[in-house]
Amino acid sequence: MIADFVQHELETGKSRLYDNDRTSKKLQLNHSRNKQQDHTQLLDAAATNFNYQDCKNEYWNPEEFSLLYATPVWEQATTSQRIILNQLYWVAYYSQIIAAEITTIYFNQTSAAGLYAQEDFRLVCDTLDLESTQERAHINAFKVVSNQVEQELFGQRIFSYPMRSPFVETMVFADTNYFRRKWKELQLKAFGLLSADNTFLACQYFTVRGVRTLNGKLVQHKLSNYFQKHPDKDNAPIPAKISYYHFMDESFHFNSSTIISHDIINFLKPPTKFEKIVANLGIQGCQKDHYNFSATINGIFWYEPALYPAVYQVLRSQVFGMSDIEAKEMMQICFTEETEGLHRSFDTHHEAVDSYKVYLEPLDYVWKSNKEMSLMSANSIPKYLVKQKQEFQRWLSK
Repeated sequence: MIADFVQHELETGKSRLYDNDRTSKKLQLNHSRNKQQDHTQLLDAAATNFNYQDCKNEYWNPEEFSLLYATPVWEQATTSQRIILNQLYWVAYYSQIIAAEITTIYFNQTSAAGLYAQEDFRLVCDTLDLESTQERAHINAFKVVSNQVEQELFGQRIFSYPMRSPFVETMVFADTNYFRRKWKELQLKAFGLLSADNTFLACQYFTVRGVRTLNGKLVQHKLSNYFQKHPDKDNAPIPAKISYYHFMDESFHFNSSTIISHDIINFLKPPTKFEKIVANLGIQGCQKDHYNFSATINGIFWYEPALYPAVYQVLRSQVFGMSDIEAKEMMQICFTEETEGLHRSFDTHHEAVDSYKVYLEPLDYVWKSNKEMSLMSANSIPKYLVKQKQEFQRWLSK
């Protein structure tokens, strides 16, 4: 009877996860350590205690992680203006992370549903439940800080936004329009339905999540170091503490993505042609999202022309007090000419491409164009400058 049962499992392509001690131990260790080191309470306390007045006169990140760093705006800024640009980097960066984490919460649940039909997958689902709870704490902390800062400085939102649906364009400042947004919405909804009833696609989602998290790790490790190296941790600015707490949680989330997409996927039947196509289109979509790089904000692959109105608002605000002509002339220099800030951002983009290639290399089902990151790799500083010269003139003429 037992032999017949095992034979049936093999024939149906179902393998028992706990028959593999190595993968099981990796999962258990990652989950137990994440529970033990869960930063949810610390994040909630930080959000409750945040008061912009308490830390408005100090940096929250390493200096190079400032809005428009190493551009003419930065070079001409006063000490107090540089501090605000550093804080606005935090607001802008974590506003993008909020969008990503809202989507993550949704796809964690659809992916867990796609694993229900598998033997021994409770621990994977429990892991995803814990991570979704943590993501909600992250989002709350980021929003509390961002809302206070922008209200104090501008009296309105510039980089932040009200809570949003998981089916909205993930990149906050993207190269998009009404029809592209609707198409993206349909794609996200379709993948949610497919992954909720397809174990391979449920696991493959974590390939995309892993790639996107890799991008975050490149920057967030450096942001978290600001708190770790702070000479007075007890009195360090609360946003710096939030950066550290978030990075610690996300380190475990990245481990989960890697285990599910690189190890657990081996317990499934080989993907069908259709499953391979859907999986690769998801990775290709990530390449499209991460094609751009920005002189405004190093480490987030936003579409620069979409940022023009936001940067204009910052320069025209009480923080810089520029006239309409001064703001536009400054923006033209920053966006249509080479700057050190642009090169720094491109270097981060190139580093991301290399890390994505390494992450995808072991996966047999991934297309060559995705393994080589051919779309992302095609962008360059000359292409950026040509685009900015065209789009900036178009923006001026509106």
